[in-house]
Amino acid sequence: MVVSKHTLRRLAALVWYLGGVVLLLKGTDLILQAYTLRPTWQVPFIAIVTGALVGGIKSRFLFAPICRINLERIEQLERPRIWQCYRTRFYFELAAMISLGITLSRMAEGKLPFLVGISALDYSLGVALLTSSVVFWRFRRQ
Repeated sequence: MVVSKHTLRRLAALVWYLGGVVLLLKGTDLILQAYTLRPTWQVPFIAIVTGALVGGIKSRFLFAPICRINLERIEQLERPRIWQCYRTRFYFELAAMISLGITLSRMAEGKLPFLVGISALDYSLGVALLTSSVVFWRFRRQ
């Protein structure tokens, strides 16, 4: 199925946004689990702030350049197909990342430091995805 490059750019953005939102929701769930284990502990708040700061750095130096490279690749496609919003390798990497995230979250259940650490990781990735998504809207075709 041949689609427009505009459609591919929008699909790539949609996947990017969905990933960011899901990771922020998952990180929030883990923080809430940590809070129920020890309501007076301030570390969950620190995990959120740390995750957001690290996510901003990841966004600037890693995720935004990846977005630009992918958008430039989409522009080079002759007959874009719907599955080409990302390279084939990306889909395998995404499946591996989702599997790892699920495994880590299950391993963290009931373990306060692990819950906080995984939630900080989820926040950093979620913030990086969402803040780097501005590349999708600022991208100009060559």
